[in-house]
Amino acid sequence: QVQLVESGGGLVQPGGSLRLSCAASGSVFSTNVMSWYRQAPGKERELVAAISYGYGGNSSYADSVKGRFTISRDNAKNTVYLQMNSLKSEDTAVYYCKMEVWVVGGQRWDDYWGQGTQVTVSS
Repeated sequence: QVQLVESGGGLVQPGGSLRLSCAASGSVFSTNVMSWYRQAPGKERELVAAISYGYGGNSSYADSVKGRFTISRDNAKNTVYLQMNSLKSEDTAVYYCKMEVWVVGGQRWDDYWGQGTQVTVSS
């Protein structure tokens, strides 16, 4: 019904930047909160950033990424972005997007996840 496709991960040196994208396709009627999570080896998945619907969108961040990462969205494209600057080795993880989606003909909001994209910060 709904697929989330992520892109933009890769290998970057400490201090570098990457921009992740996550686009929803399929039977999307509307979207609500969009989020980015990450999971490092041996650790639990953690919330990195989230953004609400609406002009400008209210956003929130994990303390570890405040001032370095910026989440944004394009509602017309059902896409969420994560701009990551001043990357550190501890940012290395698989990054997942999550969206609250109301599918066409649906009865409630459901959560959908992307497949994950690897971000590796290393010299």
